[in-house]
Amino acid sequence: MSTGPHRIAVLALDQVVGLDLGTPSQVFSTARGADDEYRYDVRVCTPGGRPVRSTAGFQVLPDHGLELLDTADTVIVPGIHDGAALTSGCIDPEVAEALRSAYDRGARIMSICTGAFVLAAAGLLDGRRATTHWAYAERFRRLYDRVDLDPDVLFIVDDRVFTSAGVAAGIDLCLHVIRLDHGSEVANRAARRCVMPPWRDGGQAQYIEQPVPKATDTSTAGAREWARQRLHEPIALRDLAEQARMSVRTFTRRFRSETGLSPAQWLLQQRTDHARLLLETTDLSVDQIAHRCGFGTTAALRQQLHQRIGVAPSTYRRTFHPRPELVDTSPAVRTPV
Repeated sequence: MSTGPHRIAVLALDQVVGLDLGTPSQVFSTARGADDEYRYDVRVCTPGGRPVRSTAGFQVLPDHGLELLDTADTVIVPGIHDGAALTSGCIDPEVAEALRSAYDRGARIMSICTGAFVLAAAGLLDGRRATTHWAYAERFRRLYDRVDLDPDVLFIVDDRVFTSAGVAAGIDLCLHVIRLDHGSEVANRAARRCVMPPWRDGGQAQYIEQPVPKATDTSTAGAREWARQRLHEPIALRDLAEQARMSVRTFTRRFRSETGLSPAQWLLQQRTDHARLLLETTDLSVDQIAHRCGFGTTAALRQQLHQRIGVAPSTYRRTFHPRPELVDTSPAVRTPV
């Protein structure tokens, strides 16, 4: 792997999806450390360095050919809307060899949307879990029956092969990679620059998070901010409505209109997200975090975290804490999960 910025090669094939092609450059270019230095160097290549057509009505004029894959730390294949990988299950042997060689020498391999068809055609998904755009799931299964396809998730990580669903899920995967490489602080800053939620679970259905509106006399934003400052306390629906100076019925209706969630769902989401942040950035025990986030007990936090992302608090901390060797010593977290 490189000693400078992490080198990313984006492999564009004919009929590349325009949004998918631009996603890696946009997202990874926002990943900067406290020194404001770029953490990634993203470049685009095509077979032979030739122009390729996009689905967005423009041609891609690359600066590099497949040789870019020889030195890349990560290779990303954006989605395509046509080609043999989608119709007959095969790709140019030169492309397949370049992808396999990159993987064999240790590069991370990623796909966005139907880019998974390209990885599958190269044999890189055989025996692996993977995902792609849900609308192409049946076609994918017909062509690549040796792949364990799950079209109901945003992204899947299987060793060094990462696949994502369509459109915005590619952004989620790129932010997830930044989090893995550089921690939550860098990833969260990148998400803010992209005006994206800092985290969407790989296993959840897609959604669009509503921007928080400015507080007004007819908004619930002030009540939400009040609640965020008191996640460690019991918060009743009546308390929220009083903060907004509304009846419970009016508040509930307006809250759902502004956030897409009920007050109870939103509050649970806020508590879980805050718990994740504390697991990532502090050395507090899981029991302490559970109480600070308003769950009351470790068991309640464990249940909610497992329900949302399928892992226990200790597992989540080992994955995302900057000190992966950190192990909680409180009795509460010695309980088997």
